[in-house]
Amino acid sequence: MPLKPAILEWGTGVDVHGQNYTEAARRAVWDAIHHSSLTFLGLFGESAAADMVVEVTIAIPKPDEVDEATILAALPHGKPTLKTIQGGMEIEGREGSGDFTIIANAAIIVKLNVS
Repeated sequence: MPLKPAILEWGTGVDVHGQNYTEAARRAVWDAIHHSSLTFLGLFGESAAADMVVEVTIAIPKPDEVDEATILAALPHGKPTLKTIQGGMEIEGREGSGDFTIIANAAIIVKLNVS
């Protein structure tokens, strides 16, 4: 049976002083997944949570700086994949300080095998 998109969640994550792109991305994923409750998955059987496909897209200024394993480990259910793209923000709070705040955006699409 074909997979059907069932849930779209989004979140924002920030690393204020650490300039850690993975941490900003992980926080964006955490923000996104904590805006939903998947209680309806029980309608599709006991294995629905384990069988769902979770497609994560992270928009961040330096996509190559994101550790994939850390981000995927933040997801409690499903079969996750990660795509990082150019986006988000990098802001120097005080000009010339070299202290940048990293802002990441996450979009998560959950697909289910429904008939």
